[in-house]
Amino acid sequence: MPAARHSTQPPAGMPGGVASNFAIHAKTRPNFAALIVDGQTLSWQNLHDHVERIAAAIASRTKPGARIALHLPQGLNLALLFLGCARAGREALIMDAHWPQQLVATTLQRLVPDLFITTRDLPPVAGLAHVVVPAEQMSVDDFIGRLDIGAPGMASPAHDPVHDFDVTPQTPFYIALTSGSTGAPKACRRNHGSWLASFDADAIEFGIHADDIILAPGSLTHSLFVYALIHGLYRGATVILCSRFRPNDVLRLAREHHATVLYGVGTQIRIILDHARVRGHSHIPSLRWILATGAKWFDSAKSETRELFPHARFVEFYGASETSFITLAKDSEGVPQGSVGRAFPGVVVTIRDNDHAILPALQSGRVFVESEMLFSGYADVRENGPPDASLPLERVGGSIGTGDIGYLDERGFLFLVGRANRMIVTSGKNLYPEEVEAVLMRHPAIAQAALFAAADDIRGEKIIATIQILPDQVIDNANALTRHAVITYLRSNVPLFQVPRHYAVVRDWPLTPSGKTDFRALEQSWHEGAYEVLN
Repeated sequence: MPAARHSTQPPAGMPGGVASNFAIHAKTRPNFAALIVDGQTLSWQNLHDHVERIAAAIASRTKPGARIALHLPQGLNLALLFLGCARAGREALIMDAHWPQQLVATTLQRLVPDLFITTRDLPPVAGLAHVVVPAEQMSVDDFIGRLDIGAPGMASPAHDPVHDFDVTPQTPFYIALTSGSTGAPKACRRNHGSWLASFDADAIEFGIHADDIILAPGSLTHSLFVYALIHGLYRGATVILCSRFRPNDVLRLAREHHATVLYGVGTQIRIILDHARVRGHSHIPSLRWILATGAKWFDSAKSETRELFPHARFVEFYGASETSFITLAKDSEGVPQGSVGRAFPGVVVTIRDNDHAILPALQSGRVFVESEMLFSGYADVRENGPPDASLPLERVGGSIGTGDIGYLDERGFLFLVGRANRMIVTSGKNLYPEEVEAVLMRHPAIAQAALFAAADDIRGEKIIATIQILPDQVIDNANALTRHAVITYLRSNVPLFQVPRHYAVVRDWPLTPSGKTDFRALEQSWHEGAYEVLN
């Protein structure tokens, strides 16, 4: 029999921040596990005390609303620092610890944080308060003690845990940085209210509660795993993080801790399933939700997923750092093939033409979204309020454009045709690579696919297709995956102008730190002749 669910609602009058429930959980279930990272477990009382200490120290050094840049390796200390910033009413941005020094410096100069906390001895940035903490492993108490950002006497949470910090739904708390491996990262500002609205929508769809065990094995540089962390803790659940993504560790942790919810990007789920198949892992019955974003994965892995996680329901999200959730595709709802699902609760999706007029069902156009979950703006410009003038996204009233091209069917299911900025013009026609990539990945021998264009004197742009062959696929002289075979397959599924003439086999598929395909790396390697050409 499942344990009784604990209340996660703050009392009347409590400030409405994403960390506002921690004091309640520490009081009602102090010895329950709140956060597990690499074998270290913090109870709710431990977590609450650590977060309060960090919040007090940060508040003693910075003004309300200050921007704090966190540049630390994935781990417990990074998670606690982020939670402490949110609790204190400060705005945290998590920088990738693997970024090159120059990208770190330019990002700091562009976003101008009030405080920079790092484990690397980097050259100081003019006018920036710079705190270096040791990179070696140490206890949480030692780490907090050596932050050296608080005034004397701030070592214990002697202040009132409810009323000391002025946090409202409008207070900014998080800057989501996109991956910097393919260019300057975008910096999307989020306030507490936008994520609290996401929590409300999430409650309608998934009902995550204090008895859940949430496994979030990805980097906190990815907003999905930041969301999994703070939403799980807000609800009073136990959250498990990993310093590195290793499929064997994910399966071990899910089994040992009886995980009930698994977050991931599509490529991670695919890697987990491949690993389980090769290593012969037995099924994990405790999981009740698999929540994934990024590349489509479920249609091609339905039987494997049901075998490994027999009691889990599977959901794919469509969304962005600027929008939070837009649509969801639940395996139990008969989602049409190729659709990214229906709108989340509280989300209005419209399809518009170039003049922003709303288009009817089945007509392709620009995807626009309106909800209470939208971001506040980009963080490049420091102003008194959202820097709307700097937004590259289209706005129509309360809606913003996602940059995607798509259409709605008669039942309201959304289909994406492609990214507007990935469109290829070939033979005078517009080609959206995602359409062809999806067809290629339905081929039984192909694990990944990506298209890009190269200059062509005749067609304007010629299409290049890079593919990764499934690891267990036997390719021999009698059963070879040839260029002719792939072209024949595509010609039976897409119009002729969408069929690439050039193919390359990629053994090690390049991914960004957030687990998405690194298109720029693929294109660069093609031009350098680093891939095996498919003949």
